[in-house]
Amino acid sequence: TGSSDPYCIVKIDNEAIIRTATVWKTLSPFWGEEYEVQLHPSFHSISIYVMDEDALSRDDVIGKVCITRTMLAEHPKGYSGWVSLSEVDPDEEVQGEIHLRVELLEGEGRRLRCTVLEAR
Repeated sequence: TGSSDPYCIVKIDNEAIIRTATVWKTLSPFWGEEYEVQLHPSFHSISIYVMDEDALSRDDVIGKVCITRTMLAEHPKGYSGWVSLSEVDPDEEVQGEIHLRVELLEGEGRRLRCTVLEAR
């Protein structure tokens, strides 16, 4: 149909912790959803999978973005910008990018604020 029904799944060290809302029939979704999670001091990475919801079969993985502990250390005040999606399945072509804002919040424990803004 030339469109998609995208949503995102956020995983910390491969454990799914967040699922965004599905944005129906679009190739340029806007989410504007914001989440705060407690990070374990030994975490390695945060992965954001962009999915295409499919009512008749298994949902398709459009691509993913991986934010590593090292990347967060290189941007101590946070990161905001467009990040290209990478492939999950080596047999699938991936096109697209996601607009993220990631901030480390200090205070009571170490928290991460990740805002999933939009994709294209």
